[in-house]
Amino acid sequence: MSSPEKAGWAVRRRPDERPEKAGWAVRRRPDEQSGEGRMSGLKRPDGRPGEDRMSGQRADVPESAESGVDYGSIQMGDGMKILIVSDTHRKNENYWKVLRLHSPLDMVIHCGDSEGSESSLNQGSDCQVRFVLGNNDYFSSLPQELEFQLGKYKVWVTHGHSYRVSLGNDWLKKEARAKGADIVLYGHTHRPVVDYSKGVIAVNPGSLSYPRQDGRRPSYVVMEIDRKGEAHFTISYL
Repeated sequence: MSSPEKAGWAVRRRPDERPEKAGWAVRRRPDEQSGEGRMSGLKRPDGRPGEDRMSGQRADVPESAESGVDYGSIQMGDGMKILIVSDTHRKNENYWKVLRLHSPLDMVIHCGDSEGSESSLNQGSDCQVRFVLGNNDYFSSLPQELEFQLGKYKVWVTHGHSYRVSLGNDWLKKEARAKGADIVLYGHTHRPVVDYSKGVIAVNPGSLSYPRQDGRRPSYVVMEIDRKGEAHFTISYL
């Protein structure tokens, strides 16, 4: 069987290998060696082997890549621009609007309750898209949580329903501190939050589809890491 690269698949590599962003799946541009265009080089959002729609081949993904726990250190370069969304619930029109507004992006993080539309959301983006499991993501093999390093920040991503976030984020922050996380990204409440208290930055982008905060405007968060490695968060509304 041909190698995953020859089959047009993006493959997570160990941090000591060559990847453009260490430890992460990488989409290649059409002019690069192992891709035929935007639709090639895609992996199932849960990181498991799947069929490439362009080539019909399957990729053998290392076990460590399927754990959904540690994707290594992401190289900053001249900074990063990351879109954080949650709770789209298969109503994706506003997601496409936000992508157009903020393109180009370095990464999209979805904090759960995509409800089976991961492939569509993934293929519609020109950057890495990471998902976690929400309480409405039935029969899904998405990871329940993600942990990775962004520059000097350890980031933990969870939907939040297992930590009673509807009652506040105290328990969530306690767990984040126990994990050694500097930033926790979560969803579930459909209310946007950027909370710097108690030694952990807690960020909830709210919902692009069914907002519950006063005014009920669809919301999301843009995270920017500047050239000095400092993270900045902006809650935005449609």
